[in-house]
Amino acid sequence: MGRGSGPGGAPEDVQSGKGPDEGGFRPDSQCYGRVTGGKHLRDAAEVYCVSPTGIVETCQPKVRLGLFTNTQIQMLRLSPSRNISALTLLVAGLMSPLGAAPDARTLQAEAVKERSLKDRYENLGLLHKDANHPWLQELWVLGRYHGHHHDSEGSHGDDAGYESRRVRLGFQATMFRDLTLHAQAISGSDFEPAYNGFTELWARWHFTDAVNLTVGQQKHRFTHDRNVSSRYMSFMERSMFTNMIGLDYTPAVTLSGRIEKLDYYTGFFSNATGRDMGSAFTELHSGSTFLAAGTYDLGTFLGADSAQFYGSYLHTELGSGATNLTRFDSAVSGALILTEGSAALVTELTAGFGGQLGDAVGLNVQPSYFLTDTLEVVGRFQLAKSSHGNGLRAQRRYESRAGLLDGDSYQAVTLGLNRYIAGHRLKLMTSVEYAKMNDRDVFTFFAGFRMFFGPHSNAPFPGNKTLKGRW
Repeated sequence: MGRGSGPGGAPEDVQSGKGPDEGGFRPDSQCYGRVTGGKHLRDAAEVYCVSPTGIVETCQPKVRLGLFTNTQIQMLRLSPSRNISALTLLVAGLMSPLGAAPDARTLQAEAVKERSLKDRYENLGLLHKDANHPWLQELWVLGRYHGHHHDSEGSHGDDAGYESRRVRLGFQATMFRDLTLHAQAISGSDFEPAYNGFTELWARWHFTDAVNLTVGQQKHRFTHDRNVSSRYMSFMERSMFTNMIGLDYTPAVTLSGRIEKLDYYTGFFSNATGRDMGSAFTELHSGSTFLAAGTYDLGTFLGADSAQFYGSYLHTELGSGATNLTRFDSAVSGALILTEGSAALVTELTAGFGGQLGDAVGLNVQPSYFLTDTLEVVGRFQLAKSSHGNGLRAQRRYESRAGLLDGDSYQAVTLGLNRYIAGHRLKLMTSVEYAKMNDRDVFTFFAGFRMFFGPHSNAPFPGNKTLKGRW
C-alpha cells in the first residue's frame, strides 16, 4: 500500500506501526485524538494515550507518528464532533480492570453521551461532502416544518387555530468548487395547495470571497428582521412593520461578498412572482426594486462581546403587475445587534417614504437572555407611526382576524420562552403578545414547534446562533 493511501490517507509507517517508540509511550497504548481542524488524527492538536495500566498521557504532535497500528488508525478516525476529553479517558482508565486498556467502544460511547443533540445533528441533511471530488463537493437535502397554535382574544373579536405555517423541501449542491445550486419548493398554509411554487431557485458563482454573483428567485434582505432566516427567528412572526412592506422571494440578480469587516448584499429584484417559475422569470412587467444591505462588524463596541450594525435601503419602481414591495417608494433601516455573555439586544429603526398611504416609521427592540444553554427568554417591543390614517396594516394572521383594523398608531409587547432541543434545528416556542392599533387591541398566545434540515446560513444574532446559558 502506497504512502498516504491507507485509511484517512495516513502515511504507511503510521498505519503499520513501524515507527519508533518515541516520547516514552508504549506501542501497546490505546490512543485517542482531539481533532480540531481536519478529519483525521494526523490533523489533531492533541492525542491522548491510555496505557494498559490506565494512565492517561498526552502525545505531542511531533512524536505521535508511529504510535498507531492499522487497527488503531481505524478506531481513531474521530470527527470534530466526537472529541474525547482527557477527563473522560482518565475516568475510563481508572474504572477499567488492572492491566487492561479501556475498550474503544466504551470510550466512544462516553464521548457520544457528552455531545449535545445540537452537535449530533449539526449536519442533518448532508448527503455528500468531499472537497477533493472533481465536480461535486457537497450535496444537501433541505427542508423545514413550522407549525403552531394561536389563540387571539381582542376587544372586537377573537380567533384561534393550528396552522402548518411553513413547509419547504429542496436541495443544495456545491459543484466545481465555485458553483452553488439551490432549489426550495413551498407548500401553502396547511398544505393548501401542496405545491405553491418556489421560495428560492437560484445559481451562485463564487469569484472571490468579495464577489459572488447570484441569479434566480431569492430573498429580499431589507431590514435585519427580514435578513434573519425564519429557521433562526426568536418569535413566531416578524415585526408588523417588516411584514407590512411586502417583502418576499422574487427573481433577482445580486452581488454579495465580504470586504474586511463588511458583508454586503445588493441587486435588482422583480416586483412579482408566482407558482409558474417560467412566467416569473420571463414576464417582467411588474417593475423592479433596487436593494442594498450590509453588515459591519463593530468589534467590542460599547464593551459588548460582539457588536454589529446592519443597514439596508430599497427603492421601488412599480409596474402594472406588481404584487410585492408595493407599500413604499423608498425605505431605509438600521439595526444595532449586541451580545454580552448570556444576553443579546437587537434594536432596529425602519422608515418608509412615499406610496399611496404616505410615510411611516417603526421601532423594533428585541432583548433576550439564555437562562441555560437550551432555554431562552425573549422579549420584543414594537412602536410604529404613519402619516396616513390607514398607513399601518395589522398582522394579517392573528391580529386582523381578531378585529384589529389598519390605522396610524401601533404598539405591541411580546414575552416568550424558547426551548432549544437541538439548537435551531429543533425547538419549541411559546409566547404571549399584546398589540394595539389606535383604539383596538388584542392578546395572542402562541405555542409552536419548528425544525429544519439542510445547510446553515449566516446572519447577525440570532441567525444560526445561540448563547452560553447563565446556569
